[in-house]
Amino acid sequence: MTARYDIANLVRRDLEGLRPYEAHYATGVIRLDANENPHDFPPEVREYIMSMVGPQFFSRYPDSMARDLVSDLAARFGVGTENVIVGNGSDELILDIMLAFGVGRRAVIASPTFSMYGIHARVAGAVPVEVPRGPAFEVDVQAVIRAEGGEPGVIILCNPNNPTGNATEPADIEAIAGSVGSLLVVDEAYIEFGGVSCAPLLGKYPNLAVMRTFSKAFGLAGLRAGYLLAHPDVIRELIRIKQPFNVNSFTQLAARSVMRFGDLFEARIREIVTERERLAERLGNLPGVTLYPSEANFLFFRTARPADQVHRLLLERGVLVRYIEVPGRGKFLRVSVGTERENEIFIDRLGRILNGSGCR
Repeated sequence: MTARYDIANLVRRDLEGLRPYEAHYATGVIRLDANENPHDFPPEVREYIMSMVGPQFFSRYPDSMARDLVSDLAARFGVGTENVIVGNGSDELILDIMLAFGVGRRAVIASPTFSMYGIHARVAGAVPVEVPRGPAFEVDVQAVIRAEGGEPGVIILCNPNNPTGNATEPADIEAIAGSVGSLLVVDEAYIEFGGVSCAPLLGKYPNLAVMRTFSKAFGLAGLRAGYLLAHPDVIRELIRIKQPFNVNSFTQLAARSVMRFGDLFEARIREIVTERERLAERLGNLPGVTLYPSEANFLFFRTARPADQVHRLLLERGVLVRYIEVPGRGKFLRVSVGTERENEIFIDRLGRILNGSGCR
């Protein structure tokens, strides 16, 4: 008897219509679309990392619990090792959070924000509930609390928010944490560039978790390293479901190394913030541009000319930025803060597009 196989009978119906995260791939262009650290990785840090690689470094499995890295992070934040877990980028941690605390429950998301929150929620079998942000893209605290509905689940906020760049005050985060029974996750991927961390609130609210990454400020986007600070009960649940060797040995070593060279990276962070303010001034002075305040390493703006057209014309001229459509709010662009030279080229080419010179 021949088996009848039809992939349509195997797929999950609840994932119909789910669009995967697709990063725009382009070569030979100035990439200002992914909020990466624009500077070359420091040669002295790279040399230090390579000096620590032993003869069996690549042939042995990594420490599945990343104990040395966890210890370094615990010391940095003044918490116990039982308060820290490391992930293969923040993305893995988001998915694990949804698997551990969100399956069959609500995942409340203040939108617009990082699209992977909703994607991971659906993949895990949680129910994404989007709460629109206010007129200035601020978190609507009471709306978030109402959306939870008194039923435990997951609430996730990005602070400063991606893609809008604005920060949420700790008092607002505290108001949510103290009013809900859900796990409140605050993603501080961009906190090094501005805003106020809510990590000091961890001891007061056991339902609060703070997520960070090495991808942005510390230039390790290519190696994937994220971490979460939370109550030991939360960490234990995540350890139960995480992949056994989720963070490779090289990434663990690199993350520990950039913390060792913290002063060097802090100087670079200050350079990026200074360049952000300079770029914001020039961008805000272009005709037809509406610029939103940013505490991150990117700027969020709209143009009088349709943003999708501007995005295409910039790409044709060798500059890649991010095009974002916000339902009910319109079309926007997000540009990462690059090097001074990259920012000059971006402003020049965007200015030419907006005033119509040399455009098809």
